[in-house]
Amino acid sequence: MTDLFGKMTMDWFEREGIKVKFKKWISATAASLLLATSLVSATPVAHADEVSTRTIAEESIYDLLVDRFFNGSGTNDFDTNTQDPTKFAGGDFAGLQDKLKFIGEMGYTIVSIGSVFATEKYDGSMPTSYSTIERHFGTSEEFQSVVEAYKAKNMSIMVDFPLNNVSPNHEWAKDPAKKDWITSNNNGQVQWDLANKDVQQALIKSATDFVSTYNIGGVRLTNIADADTTFINEMIAALKDTQKSLYVISNEESDANFDASFSLATAEIYRNLFKNVDMDSSKLMEPFTGEKPTQIMVDSLETHRFTFDSATENMFPPTRLKMAMGALFMLPGIPVVQYGSEIAMNGETKPETHQIYNFKTDTELIDYIKNVQSLRNQSATLRKGDFEIITNENGLLVFTRTSDEEKWVIMVNNTSKTQRVDLTTAQLGEGKMLNGILHEEKVRINDKDVYPVILDREMVEIYQVRNDEGLNVPYMVALGLVWVIFIGFVAIIIKRGKARRQEQDDVLK
Repeated sequence: MTDLFGKMTMDWFEREGIKVKFKKWISATAASLLLATSLVSATPVAHADEVSTRTIAEESIYDLLVDRFFNGSGTNDFDTNTQDPTKFAGGDFAGLQDKLKFIGEMGYTIVSIGSVFATEKYDGSMPTSYSTIERHFGTSEEFQSVVEAYKAKNMSIMVDFPLNNVSPNHEWAKDPAKKDWITSNNNGQVQWDLANKDVQQALIKSATDFVSTYNIGGVRLTNIADADTTFINEMIAALKDTQKSLYVISNEESDANFDASFSLATAEIYRNLFKNVDMDSSKLMEPFTGEKPTQIMVDSLETHRFTFDSATENMFPPTRLKMAMGALFMLPGIPVVQYGSEIAMNGETKPETHQIYNFKTDTELIDYIKNVQSLRNQSATLRKGDFEIITNENGLLVFTRTSDEEKWVIMVNNTSKTQRVDLTTAQLGEGKMLNGILHEEKVRINDKDVYPVILDREMVEIYQVRNDEGLNVPYMVALGLVWVIFIGFVAIIIKRGKARRQEQDDVLK
């Protein structure tokens, strides 16, 4: 009946000459309302006091480059060239301010914006200062405004602080009194003597001064390969003394006391797992064996894009990204997603992988991320609940997230065929049902005393385990409300169409 009504409505739209994406609208509206009603009874919305007590294990990170995101102000567009990918393109702090709602609606809680120090390259890889803000990005006042604006929406700004590999024109490198701070010049960059106590103290002071000035939420230390662990720990301690709630992480492997671990192998595991179907998933748990929460991702701004990897496998990147994002946001790690992943940005190497963000692309994947992250942000159980794998075999992954308050079952069918998994009362409990959030499927116990969970290929479903109380009244109300809204919309269009035709008839008379 629904399909027939939809077809009749589309035929009517075509006759009236109105170009409306009916199916997409009705699906998106239904998903949003059903998501809300599914959570209303068991999952409270995260309030500010809850956000303030979160740990980094509950966060999700959106990783971007200021210059490549959005150009919000023309006042700093000097020496820019959007046609040359090696040059500054015009993205700035004003652009981050303009797109605050866009990022916030995707549900990210930390926005990592790279290095913001004065630099000779758009990606911050040739810094000339540890104190001056890059003028292409805007003023220090504009940067502070961005930090405060995101904080007001319960998001924090994280900034890269490079310990090494700076421009030969760095203010320290040009100071004759600091010539013994330099150990080498490789690849056109200067390397500091990170064993030098004066260098160490200068770096610590620069980093702590920056944090205390701008009150950012996190620092990512980069280019740390030549730094002694003792020195890094001293810097981490100094940063946290400056601001107790500050997160300090790195994008390199280290034994230092970072808030989260990082491993290049982790990205390789997930990239290889989700770039195609029926892939070996035996290494899925390796990132979670350490004591610290780990950063989980499918690529980084320093590697080729996940889209490139999946396309190389002759797969459809948006579908592959849905699989990857659906799993990453539900697993017990810290999801780190590169800007542009939600629009399937492509590229093999820099600067091709650092494209200017295109805000005019299809929003299907963006909407998908919004829905999944909405669940994660509203449910403490999905962020930090107990994690148990039920099935993990060549792309078929079923696991639970459980707390005293609630239980969820996540099924990831990253295989080439429809899969069925029978769950038992021992796993779910007596008198339960599974309420599928993303695809609106209900699963009840059958006559064989199992819950038959069936999912099509290349799909993720998130099931909320609820008491089976028969008819789901909130579900029916939400579904009815969707159609009421739509029918009202159709009635308005019909009425306007009649009025317009009457006006035309009157003119002809």
